[in-house]
Amino acid sequence: MKIPASVMTFSQGKTEVYEAFRDYFNHYRSINGNTKVQFDNTISFDEKGAKMHKALLGEISRVSGLGNMSEFKPEVWASHPTFNWATFSVISAMIDMILPETLIDSMGLYTDVITGEMASSFSFRVKPRDLFVISKAGRGKRTSEVHKQFDGMVTAIPEEHDITVQVSLYRVLAGEENLAEFTMKAVRSIETQMTVDAYNAFNTAMTNLATGVAGTKVVGYSQDAAVNLAQKITTYNMGAKSIFVGTQIALSKILPQDTNYRYTLDSDYVKLGYTRTIFGSDALVIPQVADFKNPFQLLLDDTRVYVLSPSSQKIIKLCLEGATTSVTSGVYDNANLTQSTTLKKNWTTIVATNSLAGLITLP
Repeated sequence: MKIPASVMTFSQGKTEVYEAFRDYFNHYRSINGNTKVQFDNTISFDEKGAKMHKALLGEISRVSGLGNMSEFKPEVWASHPTFNWATFSVISAMIDMILPETLIDSMGLYTDVITGEMASSFSFRVKPRDLFVISKAGRGKRTSEVHKQFDGMVTAIPEEHDITVQVSLYRVLAGEENLAEFTMKAVRSIETQMTVDAYNAFNTAMTNLATGVAGTKVVGYSQDAAVNLAQKITTYNMGAKSIFVGTQIALSKILPQDTNYRYTLDSDYVKLGYTRTIFGSDALVIPQVADFKNPFQLLLDDTRVYVLSPSSQKIIKLCLEGATTSVTSGVYDNANLTQSTTLKKNWTTIVATNSLAGLITLP
């Protein structure tokens, strides 16, 4: 994975600790069921977390320019304003290191992740999908009906999103709180909200598709309707192959109409809960997302199967502006001697594409 330019600049090219944090985060993702990530498995996750904590303190020391931390006791460093600033600056850089990779994994089938500098706005040129009309003409005519196409333009302005948290630097320096775990949870929090925003924009766009012969939205499932929709999406996306996309439950309903079939114990349906290839198209699962506003509920709709051409333009653009920044309270502002920090990240989601997509709503 490419290291973001903001992290390269912040670290002055010394990216070892940031790459180690990526490895640590991938290890965490593997423990939580992601089998596609790569990481160093020669040491345990807990041991890696302890080493990562020390590495982060070392990077904070470098950024702050305060020298060897062993020269003073932890309680002395905990009250130093420069150390305070450096702590959350390093955490912000760690977030920017990990976010693009995790976002592509969670929403890459329908979302382009685009980054820009601070104060950037984003514009997207949407080219027409139609071809020129060919007409018969007499041999003595110089021209036929004139056709002209125009590009569309869509703009997006990122909005600020904040997370306000509290941490005790005294406990961090004493080893009672793990800074690596804190940073990892901050990454997951931002990633989850971005995933929710992108999915909501995507799902709303799909809901507004037209039904019927001239539309790409099918109400109720049938084999013929699914095959016809997949053919339509592939054809009008200039041959870019279409796939079926949905949650594991939704994809489990995409089955042949003929009931005279049997599953073997080593079949995809028994092992995965759905068939990876059906009716000539691949089927890919979108990972479910926790709906933290409604405890123990899931966000993604299990009654919807989307038909997409991932090799054509993605439906959603997720625009990230600048680096993650932080605003931290003073050392003694809070009565319990914790420090409040607000992590700030600017982003927005927008529909900007000439790619055709379809939706099958299940009973």
